[in-house]
Amino acid sequence: MADQDFKYVIQDLTNIYLGARGTYEEILEDENVPHKLKEVIARIILTDTTPENHVFYMTPDSASFKAYKKMKARFKMSVWEPADGKKRKKAGYVNREYPVEEIVASKELHGKKDTTVVEEVHISKLGLGAVVV
Repeated sequence: MADQDFKYVIQDLTNIYLGARGTYEEILEDENVPHKLKEVIARIILTDTTPENHVFYMTPDSASFKAYKKMKARFKMSVWEPADGKKRKKAGYVNREYPVEEIVASKELHGKKDTTVVEEVHISKLGLGAVVV
């Protein structure tokens, strides 16, 4: 993969899409990131890691989890699924979006974090507006 894969910011009318491999510092420096999201990152969320790593270390009590939850964040992930002989004939990656609450609560996803590729974070603009900084 190229150095810039999964390092982007895209917006549409209702969502903000962040590539999960860019550090929070890089996100803060990007001119395409809305000011309110920059404030949330600077004041609430850690700034010395990436969303890809951060999502697996959040706890239900952490301020960053509460902010992501309020922003209705969903993480697009590719999770390695072994062959089971029934549904899947071959082992491979399965793409799916997970809400932040499901990731933090799932012991199964935490166990697979070394073989999981977090690709993107979807943040609701309506949810972002509900966050008080």
